[in-house]
Amino acid sequence: MTAATTASATSSVARHLRTLLPGRADLAPVRTSWRRDLLAGVTVAVVALPLALGFGISSGMGAAAGLVTAVVAGVVAAVLGGSHVQVSGPTGAMAVILAPIVAAHGTAGVVTISVMAGIVLVLAGLARLGRIVVYIPWPVIEGFTAGIAAIIFLQQVPLALDVTVTGGERPLAAALDAVGQAGLAQSGTALGVTVGVILVIELCRRLPGNVPGALVAVGLATGAAQVLHLDISRIGALPTSLPAPSLGVVDPATLAGLAGPALSVAALAAIESLLSARVAAGMAPTGRPLPDRELVGQGMASIASGVFGGMPATGAIARTAVNVRAGAQSRLAAVVHALCLALVVLVGAGLASLIPLAALAGVLIATAFRMVNVREATTLLRLGRGPALTFLVTIVCTVALDLITAVEVGIVLAGFFALRRMASTSRVEREALPGPACPGDEHISLLRLDGSLFFGAADRVLDEIADSRAWVVILRLSQVNLLDSTGAHRLMELMTQLEARGITVLIKGIRPEHHDTALRAGVLGALRHQAHLFEELPPAVEHARDHVRRELAHRPTTVDRAL
Repeated sequence: MTAATTASATSSVARHLRTLLPGRADLAPVRTSWRRDLLAGVTVAVVALPLALGFGISSGMGAAAGLVTAVVAGVVAAVLGGSHVQVSGPTGAMAVILAPIVAAHGTAGVVTISVMAGIVLVLAGLARLGRIVVYIPWPVIEGFTAGIAAIIFLQQVPLALDVTVTGGERPLAAALDAVGQAGLAQSGTALGVTVGVILVIELCRRLPGNVPGALVAVGLATGAAQVLHLDISRIGALPTSLPAPSLGVVDPATLAGLAGPALSVAALAAIESLLSARVAAGMAPTGRPLPDRELVGQGMASIASGVFGGMPATGAIARTAVNVRAGAQSRLAAVVHALCLALVVLVGAGLASLIPLAALAGVLIATAFRMVNVREATTLLRLGRGPALTFLVTIVCTVALDLITAVEVGIVLAGFFALRRMASTSRVEREALPGPACPGDEHISLLRLDGSLFFGAADRVLDEIADSRAWVVILRLSQVNLLDSTGAHRLMELMTQLEARGITVLIKGIRPEHHDTALRAGVLGALRHQAHLFEELPPAVEHARDHVRRELAHRPTTVDRAL
């Protein structure tokens, strides 16, 4: 490596590292938008409070962990993340993936996983993997989101019925178990609170202005439960201050067993945060998000959350959307949202402890309903078998297996259907020779290959050529837009077979971007002579006709038809 190359690589790394750090540009919008940002931050905090408590409980970490995550991760991600208006904290998707992890490894294990996942995200940002989200197809994203909504709903069934189920059960099994245990008196009261909260939230959505339906509904439910002395489960004691930072005692022997869950958490955090940042960029002209910086910011947020005893955090699409609609223009709004929640910890913990769990179940069920975009789902189901099946299979895998497996299966399935569609556009067309007809033209086959010559289509396309009975075959390759190693190898085999049968093969128009692949796969070496490679069609046709004329002249006296 030359000194110039080394210097250029060092300069590129330095530029990349600068894009991952906060800069003066982060503060520029604050000068003109701080009033709107303050209002937006308070608005988001009102929406985030019941969600943070609810997702903390759903994850198995507890309401306090959800609140701590919203405060600590909310500040860190706002300052270090790649979006000006992203709001981060505990989310439904993360709660879903954490529930079985908590059952298997306990809350201490999740704290360690949060730090490990954060480190993975930071490394991913340093490695410039932030654009990975563009490789996730739309049907997979919608199926993944709908599957999460289904799991959130199922997780709330025991809370809505005020019954206790065995930890670690699949959401569907736990919901059915809760229904089997439900009693009319106790469960009827809790279910009434849950339904009432859902109705109030839906009513507030229809009122003019940004009425915080979740907070209003939870406040009314808590007040009714106190006044009527309802015998239903409450959140219970919450901390009145943030816990001191600590990693606790980490047993190195357990780290290997936590690596798999940590990678799953990191993958989910990356996907959800990058999607949320993209949604925010589409909603407000606040500048494009920086995906690599977003990964680093979310990684640092999860590390900080774990150090304070919280859970892994991600960008929250719903809260980010509220932030944008409330007029946020800078990172100050997300910071204010976190500080408001910290104030709840310091001042309102006693009041928040009285909130019925059934009320939080209602908030999360209403959230789950809103996560499913009926219009998008209907469009997907009408687009054809491929998108519809990918969408439905992703939902089933999300509910029956886990989120990461669902995304993997969905991507593989979407890729399969995409390759099928691509392969269906590949074909061989026989063309008439240009110019006036000449004697012997019937012994020349001019074949145009269209579309993609890759592993999914090579055999079908080239098999149509293999049975040729012509003396000369001209292969027009200028319309081949994709040539992979498999396609090139099969083309070489076909040419070798034709030449072995005495059929001369001419190639016209290999694209420059395909030349190296064709050369390395032996396509050019399979030609009888390098003069049989042409850039233009007329010289190729003239060469073929000249070959046929010589064949016709020599055929009565020799069986050797080689040039």
